[in-house]
Amino acid sequence: MSSDTGLNRSGSLRRLTRLAVFVALAAAGAMVKIPSPTGTVALDSLPGYLGALVFGIKDGMLIAALGHLLSAATAGFPLSIPVHLFIAAQMAAFAAAFGWLGSRHLGGGIVLAMVLNGVVAPALFIPFPHYGLAFFTAMVIPLLVGSMVNVAAAAAVHRALFRRKGAMVEGGTSNVHRG
Repeated sequence: MSSDTGLNRSGSLRRLTRLAVFVALAAAGAMVKIPSPTGTVALDSLPGYLGALVFGIKDGMLIAALGHLLSAATAGFPLSIPVHLFIAAQMAAFAAAFGWLGSRHLGGGIVLAMVLNGVVAPALFIPFPHYGLAFFTAMVIPLLVGSMVNVAAAAAVHRALFRRKGAMVEGGTSNVHRG
């Protein structure tokens, strides 16, 4: 067995452990609900957004998607499992967008994620029967509040972590070791 294989295993174990911890944080956040008609708006995406900045887009996507599914599960999948899988895919995409833009300009990433999750996500349901404009109207405020709290908290934790370590770079984002 080569030393490269040992390093790969060690890196894989480290990544798996990191993912498990952040998914557990998402599960805890899924229990902290923001009042909404569906009961699924919660602090579950904060670890996904933070993970996208700190560990990379792929890890952030996975954490955010699983975080939504955990939040939906605590509410009994009120919109059905297929719809919540669709929302989990949206959350993965939003975490990716936040991670990409936030690593370049944190303020822009915050605004983008809030608009995507708070406005675009419920707007995607307008054309569907049984959802429409009523669903959008009922969900836009809770989702905007939830997005604001999740994204701002993730950005604040990110800044605090990297300011403390002295790893801040121009523009307010970090040079992150993604290994």
